[in-house]
Amino acid sequence: MPAKKIILKKPVAEKKSKKTKNPLAPERITAILDILQKTYPNAVCALHHKNAWQLTVATTLSAQCTDVRVNMVTPVLFRLYPNPQALAEAPLPAIEEVVRTTGFYRNKAKSIKTAAQMLVKDFGCEVPHTMDELLKLPGVARKTANVVLGSWFGIAEGIVVDTHVMRLSQRLQLTKETQPVPIERDLVKIIPRDHWIQFSHELIHHGRQVCIARKPRCAGCTLEKRCNAKDKTWSSH
Repeated sequence: MPAKKIILKKPVAEKKSKKTKNPLAPERITAILDILQKTYPNAVCALHHKNAWQLTVATTLSAQCTDVRVNMVTPVLFRLYPNPQALAEAPLPAIEEVVRTTGFYRNKAKSIKTAAQMLVKDFGCEVPHTMDELLKLPGVARKTANVVLGSWFGIAEGIVVDTHVMRLSQRLQLTKETQPVPIERDLVKIIPRDHWIQFSHELIHHGRQVCIARKPRCAGCTLEKRCNAKDKTWSSH
């Protein structure tokens, strides 16, 4: 009986694992910043204001509310109560009525009134320009403080992290965090300080105009080649 022919199987070639590119590589961060700057060369804060006090109030009212809505409410509010002292002395129900359409109006009205009272009592009606002092004001967290410091005083103390900055920084793999303060902590490590203020303005504009939450416009996105988000609606790579 002839011996069975033994067939040797060729060893399965190991698949070469693709090297995972570092999303935080300095050259990638530089490219993203350059693209944003060229795409939005004149990006500024979208909240209408004439002084630091108005910006503080407008930013406080913008929580869980669109800037468009806030910009409809603040002209009336500032016409009735043009400075911190006037707002500090205003009846709370009257303030509530003016800011009602911004949502959570009772809490917001109380916050801006008590903040005005604190400014009158402790700061001579002047909005402070340090992070520690701003955070003492009722209703003011890091986001509001960073907006006021950056947009009005030109002080880069941190990076504004609103819903757009939060969402886009995650999509661009700049952070794995899900809360504003940890996200800001990650961003300040990789974004040069002289870009902190403008970076948030540019990212906010991009989030409103292109990288929309429900259906991002990836085909027309200037950052598309630098983006590896899993839920892209169109991809060139």
